[in-house]
Amino acid sequence: MTNAVEMKGISKFFASSNVQASSNVDFSVETGEVHALVGENGAGKSTLMNVLYGLVEADEGQIFIEGKEVKIGHPDDAIHHGIGMVHQHFKLVPSFTIAQNIMLGMEPSQYGLLQPKEEEEVVRQLADKFGLPVDPSARVGDLSVGMQQRVEILKSLQRDIRILILDEPTAVLTPQEVEELIQVVRGLTELGQTVVFITHKLVEVTKVADRVSVMRGGKMIGTKKVAETDIPEMARMMVGRDVLFRVEKEAANPGEVVFEAKHLTVLSESGVPAVKDLSLQVRAGEILGVAGVSGNGQSELIDAIAGIRPVEMGSLHLENDSLDGLDVSARRDRGVAHIPEDRIHVGLNMETSLEENALLSRENHPDYNRWGMLIRSAVRKFASSIIDRYSVASATPEGGIVTLSGGNMQKVVVGRELAGDPKLILANQPTRGLDVGSIEFVHKTLIEARDEGAAVLLISVELDEIFSLSDRIAVIYNGQIVGEFAANEATEYQLGLLMAGGSLDQEESAQKKTPAEALP
Repeated sequence: MTNAVEMKGISKFFASSNVQASSNVDFSVETGEVHALVGENGAGKSTLMNVLYGLVEADEGQIFIEGKEVKIGHPDDAIHHGIGMVHQHFKLVPSFTIAQNIMLGMEPSQYGLLQPKEEEEVVRQLADKFGLPVDPSARVGDLSVGMQQRVEILKSLQRDIRILILDEPTAVLTPQEVEELIQVVRGLTELGQTVVFITHKLVEVTKVADRVSVMRGGKMIGTKKVAETDIPEMARMMVGRDVLFRVEKEAANPGEVVFEAKHLTVLSESGVPAVKDLSLQVRAGEILGVAGVSGNGQSELIDAIAGIRPVEMGSLHLENDSLDGLDVSARRDRGVAHIPEDRIHVGLNMETSLEENALLSRENHPDYNRWGMLIRSAVRKFASSIIDRYSVASATPEGGIVTLSGGNMQKVVVGRELAGDPKLILANQPTRGLDVGSIEFVHKTLIEARDEGAAVLLISVELDEIFSLSDRIAVIYNGQIVGEFAANEATEYQLGLLMAGGSLDQEESAQKKTPAEALP
């Protein structure tokens, strides 16, 4: 059988960042298969697919589509050769209808006038052909994330693509939407399409893919039939060592309430309420996991507690003392630690050294500052302690933070924030973008902090992470807590319903339906 895609000897060096993103990589995809492409952050998988789609030009190598060598220097070239790509961040016009988005640039017209009814009929026939029902007249801005992704897929299919690249397609989906996407992908291959599925979630690989290729450090480590491998072996190929997947922890022994938010309202950047009359408590020695689809007020909630964003209404209390009006530094002095969602732009200063980053928001602490002058020896000792305790690879106190990998950057952030035995730890997407080895480290560290008596408020869109770490689970939807469970009593289905805006009253009837039908 002729391969749908064959890439030979692909190499790409980015001089601006001094990174060899891919080195003599061979990669092939059989016609009609789902081929998963996995690897830790920075392994080179996205660069390889960007070369295939014409977003990045390779320094060396050849590309063959259905046995014929082709030159792809632009996405238009890729589309011409039957290659489409659905990016993690969708490229849709919210104010347009589904039909207008799918037909953008291909609109049927007569005498220079658009024909909306004909446009909608074309989209309806396309959706029927591939078994992806949509309402062509619906406005994209009103759709769920899962339905927007379906529109992106149909948009590619309308351009006669035969090879579809899905880049981290489940990153912002509910569990029900993930199951629906898996069915969609398998349905596409049954109709003759070929799918490359880029992901870091190995469980999904076992559910959707026929074969899996693993990259590490810009090189192709190997390709396996999914039926002939398992998650531990794939992780070992990704990281180069055995990885502990199950978080080992004792049952929690919660103490007194350490933190409480009462009737909290917080505005978004656009000035509308993102958090609405929200109340929650976190006790000493427990992890409260907040589950929800990204964009439902999680970031605004954490920013308000950390002191980065003002509170519009309501109050915050740490051990019965008010945090209202205190800045970030004062809250840290009270015992609030913050592992931010965006380590690059919020957690670190990429233009300075590791030791300067270790000191962030501690500049005036008497351990490191005397009469307005930094005590350099103390600062360096503190940075060295983080490097040693958290095994920050290839790091020195005076070295630039920008030279570290994403996982090692996160170790610096975690080490800095957990220094001084904080009372409350705000962990916002603490493993986002990390490889499985770094995820293992962060999880272990948060459990250790819990066992030492800290109260941990965990925000994550990864349900596996929520279930692994949490002692209690709350679900946030549209800025409100819509459900709360003991972690050992919650089910993924229950959380998924609430995350999508449904209610548990729907659970019994919903479980009798397909995932697509079960969504509210």
